[in-house]
Amino acid sequence: MRFLMLNWRDPKNPLAGGAEQVSQRYLQALRERGHEVAWFANRFPGSASFEEIDGIPVHRGGGQGTSIVSAMKWCNAQRRFDLVIDQHHGIPWYAPWWCGTNCVAYIHEVLGPIWNSFFNWPWDVIGRWQERMTHELYSRVPFWTPSDSTRRLLELAGVQTVKVLPNGVDAVPLKELPPKPLTEPVQLITVSRLAPNKRVDHAVQLLAELRKRGVRAELSIVGGGHCEPDLKGLVKSLELVGEVHFRGRVSDVEKNRLLAAAHFLVHPSQREGWGLNVIEANAMGTPALVYPVGGLVDSTIADVTGLVAARETPAALADELGKLSLGGERYAGLRENAWRRAFEFRWERVLTPACEWLEEQARG
Repeated sequence: MRFLMLNWRDPKNPLAGGAEQVSQRYLQALRERGHEVAWFANRFPGSASFEEIDGIPVHRGGGQGTSIVSAMKWCNAQRRFDLVIDQHHGIPWYAPWWCGTNCVAYIHEVLGPIWNSFFNWPWDVIGRWQERMTHELYSRVPFWTPSDSTRRLLELAGVQTVKVLPNGVDAVPLKELPPKPLTEPVQLITVSRLAPNKRVDHAVQLLAELRKRGVRAELSIVGGGHCEPDLKGLVKSLELVGEVHFRGRVSDVEKNRLLAAAHFLVHPSQREGWGLNVIEANAMGTPALVYPVGGLVDSTIADVTGLVAARETPAALADELGKLSLGGERYAGLRENAWRRAFEFRWERVLTPACEWLEEQARG
């Protein structure tokens, strides 16, 4: 069978993230099962119109506002696909109305309030309205998503069929869990793009909250993005220059080393599809401290594999940490549970049911 992934980013795009990482793994798995796969994405500066990435043919055309037309022209010139995967990132590809074959919608999160982080009025209002209208339009199209939180939001929007297929992670869990008592300075880490919706500034403000409470802590910020200058300004204004360390973009080996050295991954995002880096941290024996938002409450089991704040504020994050005693058994229990659960999300455990579902959709 032939499968086409439509996603405005591909793995080589400078803005590529977790969505592209997992999309690549699904296409590779389909290819290993004997199927033909292809990926269509937007052009970006310096990109070629075609290249092969780890065995996956990646075709590029158009940009913001024009890539749908480019995809239509390209797709119509190809031999018929058995299934087109229309991946939504705020704006869909409207593929069910032009691809001429079976189609599923693939969505990681319903953006909702994230529109307000990137756009001012009236574009934020238009974006949220457009997203609601999209879900009404796609109500009879089968959806695929990684979390129950997103499933519930889609069903509230009127979508009739939603398949939840949890993501896997590339990080290999530690073979054994070494001791790591909770001591001062408490070592915290964030791993994400430095974008408004990730709210890494809340992790910085968490350090200031902990300092007010007499708790010494340090924060490593892994990742890059256009919010970095503002974050550095915030660190300076809060007099935290010696406690916050900007690590930039790092290799997977270095990321895993930093995750293993931290006491907690802090994830104050507005909303996530799943929160891949939560499970990556868990695999390194590090629980997560997260906000009570979609995706993060799926990847983190409150008071079992990590801590979920009562509210979306740095003070609420500090409250959760304050419930733990230094050197106490509760932290050791969170680590143990998080590490053991990470084994459930090895790719070899999640790819087979996902591929079987996609094959079923391709057969119509």
